[in-house]
Amino acid sequence: MSMKLIRIKDVMDRTGLGRSTVYKYMNLGLFPKSVNLTTRAVAWVESEVEAWIQKGIERRDGESR
Repeated sequence: MSMKLIRIKDVMDRTGLGRSTVYKYMNLGLFPKSVNLTTRAVAWVESEVEAWIQKGIERRDGESR
């Protein structure tokens, strides 16, 4: 299994969240934590972001029943 890291622009494109909201949710424990690449660069594990999106879909579908 290979892990892919994605940068903030891809996270924002996939989730529809803004940059500040991603960091706010991350700090509140509501979104996957980033991985430090360098002192100034971070990325997210793609599968964790996809799982977060899937969880939102499942939560939505569960509420509609």
